[in-house]
Amino acid sequence: MKIEQQLKKVLEASRKLNLVEEETVKSVLLDLADKAEAGTDFILAENKKDLDRMDPNDPKYDRLKLTKERIEGIASDIRNVAGLDSPVGKVLKESVRPNGLKIKKVTVPFGVIGIIYEARPNVTFDVFSLCLKSGNACVLKGGSDAIYSNQAIVSLIQDVLKKYQVDEDTVALLPAGREETNEMLRARGYIDLIIPRGSQGLINFVRENATIPVIETGAGICHTYFDEYGDADKGREIIFNAKTRRPSVCNALDCLVIHRKRLGDLPAFARRLAEAEVVIYADENAYESLKGNYPGQLLFPATDESFGTEFLSLKMAVKTVGSFDEALAHINKYTSKHSEAIISEDPERVGTFRKLVDASSVYSNTSTAYTDGAQFGLGAEIGISTQKLHARGPMALEELTSYKWIIEGDGQVRPK
Repeated sequence: MKIEQQLKKVLEASRKLNLVEEETVKSVLLDLADKAEAGTDFILAENKKDLDRMDPNDPKYDRLKLTKERIEGIASDIRNVAGLDSPVGKVLKESVRPNGLKIKKVTVPFGVIGIIYEARPNVTFDVFSLCLKSGNACVLKGGSDAIYSNQAIVSLIQDVLKKYQVDEDTVALLPAGREETNEMLRARGYIDLIIPRGSQGLINFVRENATIPVIETGAGICHTYFDEYGDADKGREIIFNAKTRRPSVCNALDCLVIHRKRLGDLPAFARRLAEAEVVIYADENAYESLKGNYPGQLLFPATDESFGTEFLSLKMAVKTVGSFDEALAHINKYTSKHSEAIISEDPERVGTFRKLVDASSVYSNTSTAYTDGAQFGLGAEIGISTQKLHARGPMALEELTSYKWIIEGDGQVRPK
């Protein structure tokens, strides 16, 4: 089927979604969660075909990999979304004008949302569940590295849609070629919004070539600043968690910024990191503090390229600063506006950090690993927006709606 024909079918399906009852949507999602768990062996077998084509040392390998536990987590997220209130049809504002006109501002779906993503088959489930719950159809453009996984997942989704007599074109998976990407980015009139999820290169390509509105879910270059008033015990565990929990995801720690007065605590932080064999690129001061206190094969002098890098692996940089202002300057220079954290027991300093750091999620005394729609109580997420228009941070149901004005009259006409 030609791409345009496929997109026409999705557009038609999106219009039909406006008439699907909320209880039906809930039933579809709950059934899909059950079907995902029941079909674990099938999904994992297809996922293995993709994994067999990728180098296990590739940072994307962990994102591509599905396991029984991860599928159970995905199913749990789908059930969470099913249980949330619909974001559609909410009255945001209403008034009665002096002439008797009743005016309401009401939330509505975007219509058709296009997602371009790399090596993340869990996104297929997440996007569909959030789009369906918010009344949107979705066009999925996964990478060739996850083609078998995505095809398997979409086949399960469409089986459930057919069971509940919801148009199966509510979700469409496009072929993995570059030409299909270009056609998708120019599909004005068929797709209302494009959301890219993946590398900075992919995001830049989409932004520069799309003729459709784009919401950037940018790279996560995440910093944690250990302040001179930081608690060492908290810092040790927070830094370890932020770096090692899942190093291949966008909320993982990339650069520890540490106050010069607290370099004495760095070896203790590093001993914890050594357990996970984290490679450290340390500036001159931090290198001297770690030399002899950290495995030599894991410790390297930092270069200019060490800062402002999203490692997506068990690697991180360490930057020493002489003041709070210097820490802010470093973070604001290299931030991708994703997630930034401070570890400090000084409330005034924490408050200033929150005000002056420009990121979608700003943390104090906890791990950046929490930047996640499910962890924020949003059910799941379609991406983490690093821009400021329309949505910022984890994007879930509310962020997948727009609004329209409803005007109710009783014969009024506007005078000349």
